[in-house]
Amino acid sequence: MEIRDWVHMRLLEGRVAVVTGGAKRIGRGIALRLACEGARVAVHYGTSETEAITTAAECGNGAAIFKANLEHVAEIETLFSAIEQQFGRIDVLVNNAGRFTTIDALQVTEADWDFIHSVNLKAQFFCAQQAAKRMIAGDGGRIVNISSLGGIRPWSKNAHYCASKAGVIMMTRALSKAFAPKVTVNSVAPGAIVFGEPNALEARLIAKTPARRGGMPEDIADAVVFFVTTTTFVTGQLLAVDGGLSQK
Repeated sequence: MEIRDWVHMRLLEGRVAVVTGGAKRIGRGIALRLACEGARVAVHYGTSETEAITTAAECGNGAAIFKANLEHVAEIETLFSAIEQQFGRIDVLVNNAGRFTTIDALQVTEADWDFIHSVNLKAQFFCAQQAAKRMIAGDGGRIVNISSLGGIRPWSKNAHYCASKAGVIMMTRALSKAFAPKVTVNSVAPGAIVFGEPNALEARLIAKTPARRGGMPEDIADAVVFFVTTTTFVTGQLLAVDGGLSQK
C-alpha cells in the first residue's frame, strides 16, 4: 500500500457506531466525524427528533435515528436490540448523552440527584453493558464514555453533577477490566465546550484555560476517533480535552 492510499483510508469503513445523545451539540459533532471515517451511525435521541433527522441525513452512509428514554433500562435494552436488528452488528459505542444542572448543594433534592445520575451514570453503565454483550459475542469493539472536567475538578454549585461524572471515570476503569480483552473502554473529559455565547460558568472556565479559547465539538470528536481507532493496548484511560485547564 502506498502512502497516498493510507492517507485517504476511512478508518471506520464498514463499522457500526452508536452515539447516544447524537442529535445535537457534542453528540452531533461526534456522529458526523465517525461518519466521515466511514462508520454507519446510529443516532440516538430522547426528545430532539428534528435535530436527529438532520444529523442522520448529514451523516449519510445509511445512518438512522433511534428514540429511547435512557432513564429506563428496559428502553436501553430495546434500543440496542433495534440497532442490532437494523445494522446487524455494533462495533463502537459513544456514551455521550448527559444532563447538567447548577444547584446549591444544600438545595439538591432526591429528584435533582436522580435527574442527573439516571442518565449521566446509570444509563452509561447499562448502554455499555448492552453494547459489550454484542461486541464480546462478535468481533470485539470500542466504548468511549464522555465524562467531564467536572469529574476531575470540584465545582461547588454542581456537586451532584461532579459526582456523576467522577463515577463515569471510575466506571470506565472498571469496565475496561470487565470487558477485556475484546472491548476497550476509555473516557474523554471535555473542558468548556461552547455553543454560541458562553454562559457564566463557561466564561469563567475559558478565562482560566491556557489555550485561551473554548472547545469545539470537533475537538471532542478527534479524541473519540483516536480511542476507537488506536491500538487495543489503550484501554481504561481518561483523556481531558480541555485546553490545559485541568493542569492548572
